[in-house]
Amino acid sequence: MLKIALWGDSIGRGVAFDIPRGRYAVMPNHFGRILSQEGSLSIDNHSRFGATITEGLEDFLAAGDIQATVIAIEYGGNDCNMPWADIANNPDIMHPAKVELPLFEEKLAAFVQAVRDRGLRPLLVTPPPLDAQRFFAWVTEGLNAGNILKFLGDVAHTYRWQERYSIAVRRVAQTLACPLFDLRDAFLKAPDMPSLYSLDGMHPNEKGHRLIADAALGFLHSMHRKLA
Repeated sequence: MLKIALWGDSIGRGVAFDIPRGRYAVMPNHFGRILSQEGSLSIDNHSRFGATITEGLEDFLAAGDIQATVIAIEYGGNDCNMPWADIANNPDIMHPAKVELPLFEEKLAAFVQAVRDRGLRPLLVTPPPLDAQRFFAWVTEGLNAGNILKFLGDVAHTYRWQERYSIAVRRVAQTLACPLFDLRDAFLKAPDMPSLYSLDGMHPNEKGHRLIADAALGFLHSMHRKLA
């Protein structure tokens, strides 16, 4: 059985916005449970809600003995996030992302090296794309949406901004000859991508997690000899 330890953010944890409860919560049928029930692999999940690559690397370096063959690394969604309230109050100046792109790429490369230093196999994962319309409505709720739109230029800029972090993940994978699970590509190939997201346009819903599980199974089966 292939043993995977996952370091990631809320998507890796299986979190989505629960409308009846009015808050974020781990979904009963997130991809990790689906994959574990499938029986050919086990997942030790170290993902945390809101985590960035910087925090994930710190968590990994502080971890004790890791009972896994492969370390999956899934970040980018929180790293690229912006200080929306500050933007709403002052859209005429530059505002940095939570983790700016050069630092994100540097820390991701350091994470890959740290995994290899432990004699383990890294696997990079791209974040799924945003649903720009839903995401814009979500982050502007209660704020000056007009000012935020002025800063962005157009709603689709949120999609393009986040895409840069996925491109950085691909670049690190190519530069360091690291296996890559292109989750973004799996979502983009789906026939009705908006139906895969919860209300906020960034967290996959149950249908989205089914897609993640199916795509992961296909990828892992194709890469089994290289990862085992």
